[in-house]
Order: sequence, then structure tokens, then C-alpha cells
Amino acid sequence: QVQLVESGGGLVQTGGSLRLSCAASEFTFSDYWMYWVRQAPGKGLEWVSVINTVGGLTDYADSVKGRFTISRDNAKNTLTLQMNSLKPEDTALYYCARDRFPSVRSSYDYRGQGTQVTVSS
Repeated sequence: QVQLVESGGGLVQTGGSLRLSCAASEFTFSDYWMYWVRQAPGKGLEWVSVINTVGGLTDYADSVKGRFTISRDNAKNTLTLQMNSLKPEDTALYYCARDRFPSVRSSYDYRGQGTQVTVSS
């Protein structure tokens, strides 16, 4: 059973920073591309960022490009999202997610329970 546990969310003012973490277990973390996705109140899931298996390739949604940084530590089975210059529109439940298939970028399937990020104006 894939386990993904997010942490690090909270309440922050506009312009502030947060660092989200995701602890992965019960699968070979280093074999999979990993994602951060989010869901704002009343809206659908939005892809935020993705990172390849070794951490050398990343991609970001236009809405967060230049402000968020995704990284991973395969030795610790940990995925991280550094969020800077936060805006009220970043308010959402943030999920760590795993790709459906090993070694390739496809689409995410498994998600954790999420961590809430709230940005006040």
C-alpha cells in the first residue's frame, strides 16, 4: 500500500514562505516521478510541479513558476516543495502524488491526505 504523508502547511501572510514535505513509503521512491498537486476550495485538482526520478528535471505550472521549487532526497524517501512569495490564490490543500508508472512521466495516481496552505491578504 503506497504511503504518502504531507506536512509543513499552515497560515502565512502574502509574500511569505512555506516548505512542504512528503514522506514516502511502501514503494521504491527513487523509481517514480513525483508531483505536487493542489485543490483550492470549490475547485478541481491543479497540477503544481513535477520532478523526475533523480531530481535533475523539474517542471512547474505557470502560476507558480519562479516562486516554487520542487526537490527530492531519494536516500530519505522525501519530496519537498519550497514556496516563496506566496499569494492568496495559492491557498489550497496541497498533495504529494506519485506517477502511475515507474521511470516515466505519465500521470499521477496515488495521493496523500494533503496539507493545508492558507495565505492571508
